[in-house]
Amino acid sequence: MDSDVPPLVVDIDGTLTDESRALDPRVVPVLREWPERVVVATGKAMPFPIALCEFLGIERTVVAENGGVVFVEATDELRLEGDYEAAVAVAEAYRDLGYDFGFGEIDLANRWRETELVVSLDRPLEPLEELAAAKGLVVLDTGFAYHVTDPVVDKGTGLEAVCEELTLDPGDFLAVGDSVNDAQMFDLAGEAVAVANADETARDRADRVTDASFADGFLEAVAPYRA
Repeated sequence: MDSDVPPLVVDIDGTLTDESRALDPRVVPVLREWPERVVVATGKAMPFPIALCEFLGIERTVVAENGGVVFVEATDELRLEGDYEAAVAVAEAYRDLGYDFGFGEIDLANRWRETELVVSLDRPLEPLEELAAAKGLVVLDTGFAYHVTDPVVDKGTGLEAVCEELTLDPGDFLAVGDSVNDAQMFDLAGEAVAVANADETARDRADRVTDASFADGFLEAVAPYRA
């Protein structure tokens, strides 16, 4: 590993984007030119971070679904962890109560998920939490959606899986994120940076918080490592 530049693990929504979740074009050259390993860690389903890496032209090393899905292109390894059957049962019970997930009939937010499910923030939370708890699952409010997920996985376990595949140490990483679902990878990383729009949990678990928000915050977070 370069002695001056650490490997990077970075969230997408709220970290590489603006407030409307559009990717900020200024992050593209940063990620493409980063001299060490880049891991994209997100709550989104795997096709989203895979596509991001593909179009950025960087190796596809991703943690998706909050740690439930891990793909490492270098070793051709795909790991799926978490009780998806329980998540499906929660989904069915939630619908039986008369609620939908809030993403329309096609529901691209859940279409490719393999380990968890997501529900729009404008849908009732209390019954979702009760149904999830009955199945041993938890509900994470990431600021973009409610994630019904298995508590045995998170972005921290995902980062550990990546490191196991690549013989890396999580403690060598610079981690940048904005939400409660970034907290466990913050705990493992050598340096954790929350952008200014981050929620309270992420801010509390970070080593530093940027002055700038969203992608401006990401650019501020990585500035010390760029010439």
